[in-house]
Amino acid sequence: MIVALSGGIGGAKLALGLSRLLPPRELTIVGNIGDDFEHFGLYITPDLDTLLYTLGGLDNQELGWGRRDETWSFMETLAALGGETWFRLGDRDLALHIERTRLLRNGEMLSAITANLCDRLGVAQRVLPASDDRVPTRVLTDQGWLGFQHWFVGLRAAPAVRALDFAGAAEARAVPEAIRAISAADAVVICPSNPFISIEPILAIPGFREALAATRAPVIAVSPIIGGRAVKGPTAKMMMEFGQTPSARAVAERYGDLIDGFVADETDAGTLSGLRPRVTFAPTLMTTLADKEALARIVLKAARELQ
Repeated sequence: MIVALSGGIGGAKLALGLSRLLPPRELTIVGNIGDDFEHFGLYITPDLDTLLYTLGGLDNQELGWGRRDETWSFMETLAALGGETWFRLGDRDLALHIERTRLLRNGEMLSAITANLCDRLGVAQRVLPASDDRVPTRVLTDQGWLGFQHWFVGLRAAPAVRALDFAGAAEARAVPEAIRAISAADAVVICPSNPFISIEPILAIPGFREALAATRAPVIAVSPIIGGRAVKGPTAKMMMEFGQTPSARAVAERYGDLIDGFVADETDAGTLSGLRPRVTFAPTLMTTLADKEALARIVLKAARELQ
């Protein structure tokens, strides 16, 4: 049993690689919900949807986000009416948000809805939200506190980040299946996601840090930084704004004693001496399906060696 903690596109890419090597019943993926927000009265959960579309073979590889074979009649009509268009919702994607919102308003839990969507979209692996409660990420900038999506998409992550807040995390309850999966795991993989806004919203929910500290399984993190740069997204920018030099080493140190192993790109081989977790070097840039499978294979091998 492998448990992967995932957020963003990098997390979904490694999750796909793992899914190609493991029987579905042996892989559980816990998705970040800090990016979730309401827009046009709809509940949108971008990181879970990225996992569903990627694992279901429905991801839009041309855009790098959203669903393939998308059409944009809704957004075009909305623009003509003078509506807000900063957060783009394709027609096929919109249907998913409408159905999820309907089910939530009928009293169903996000975890149950996600399981149902997995069945509908042909995703055989178990995908779990970190919590059924809402834990929205807020970003403190020079413009004050902003909702995550308004900062990330609306303002293109341009305002400098001074602090982060995972609203409601202290009172949130972890999805019990996620904690049980970690406790029973043979290895836990922290995907190459932004540690600040993809992984730490999960870890802020009571039960996750404790489960990772208590498990006898090795916990292995994969660096989202290659040669001082983020493959995608604002990880390196945020590190600089928090007074850190963007590096794979800074990522490993951020996770600290939570991890037993760390997988970094071969480019960073000369910068990670003296780290406590066992370091494995590998090509970590995932541009093809073969890349994703190759990295997943190395991560699983590193886990077996640490068991």
